[in-house]
Amino acid sequence: MSTAIPESERLARAERIRAALPPAGLFAGKEWRVSPEPFVLPAGMDEELEKLGFRLRKFIEACNLLYRLSVSGKRPAWIAELLDRSKPRELVELARSKALAEDIPRVLRPDVILTEDGFTIAELDNVPGGIGLTAWLNEVYLAEGFDVLGGRGMDDGFRALVDGGDIAISQEAADYRPEMEWMAARIGARVIDAENPPGDLRSTVYRFFELFDLPNIAGSMELLQAAAGGKLAMSPPPKPWIEEKLWFALFWLRPLAEFWRRELGDKHFSTLQKVIPRTWLMDPQPLPPTAVYPGLEVQSWEEMKKFSQRERELVLKVSGFSELAWGSRSVRVGQDLSHEDWARAIDDALADWERCPWILQKFHQSRVVEMDYAGNDGHRPPLQTMKGRVRLCPYYFCGARETKLGGVLATICPSDKKLLHGMRDAILAPVMVAGH
Repeated sequence: MSTAIPESERLARAERIRAALPPAGLFAGKEWRVSPEPFVLPAGMDEELEKLGFRLRKFIEACNLLYRLSVSGKRPAWIAELLDRSKPRELVELARSKALAEDIPRVLRPDVILTEDGFTIAELDNVPGGIGLTAWLNEVYLAEGFDVLGGRGMDDGFRALVDGGDIAISQEAADYRPEMEWMAARIGARVIDAENPPGDLRSTVYRFFELFDLPNIAGSMELLQAAAGGKLAMSPPPKPWIEEKLWFALFWLRPLAEFWRRELGDKHFSTLQKVIPRTWLMDPQPLPPTAVYPGLEVQSWEEMKKFSQRERELVLKVSGFSELAWGSRSVRVGQDLSHEDWARAIDDALADWERCPWILQKFHQSRVVEMDYAGNDGHRPPLQTMKGRVRLCPYYFCGARETKLGGVLATICPSDKKLLHGMRDAILAPVMVAGH
């Protein structure tokens, strides 16, 4: 909260921010609460967020390498087999083309949860929405005199990535089309329908559709084949294995620790261990009688069904390549479930192993903050204060040699919500650092 400026002036600022929305909006049918100020990060955390981008880039590059080594027989074959599970063979073969071998997503967006002693990364999104929204938020709060993190980096980063090319959007992602239309107009790009791409495709395509949805996107294979054949540059590359959440589980596997340490370097490896939550594969295969799951200290999943509510600070979620893998659709928070529902969720995850693997992840409670807002309709003065939990979405743009932070979207949800994502009663704001 802020008391240095009269409330009337702060309310007027919030109303100016709301009035600055583009005529076509930024999200189809979506609203949010508007704050008169950016979300304020503790001093020093901006530096950690800046460094996180490079570390996550190295992590994604290592993931890509590990998959390729597994395919070539230089690492265990089960790694690629697991990551290819449920994917159409045609897509897997296309994604393994030489033209795409070194390609990684050029926009990385982790979901960062602020905790009492720092932050943790719930997951890493390689096909993120919110690019236009974050660019707009940065712009309007900059105009109000705030030194927001990233400045105009969203424009600069996305312009360099798209390079005057096409932004291919599927019908499933139609809610995000307004923000991409707005962004395209700013950077000299063109929005096209992924279902029916034009004959005059440009040399660069930003893929804003999920690979699991290909059967519903009639023209998508044309785009992917052009990328695999080296006829156009596509980001994110059509590599379904990179978009799996189970990479966090592979990161924590002891037999792979030497690989991660070598590829990341000791310092980056140790730092990522502090922010990537402990994650396990929901593999139904029994353990030897003398073994336990590290960090859980149970010998079987049946034992985990008996955990008390306090012990169930755990989350179950689909790893990827599923309509349930985004928007928190598959997320099951152990503490929110009854014993019966928790046991059923474990059984469901285990039963899905061969078709669509699930992961189990340590749940980290987010810190509670207070933030003022002007409501959704702009007609409910005075300003109100909400106790909420924070998810930060930093956007990192990967160039040929450097990784830059373009901006950070803060989503502050009511404190009684466990799943932190955009909703009508959430505050969406850019981020600044205390003292700036």
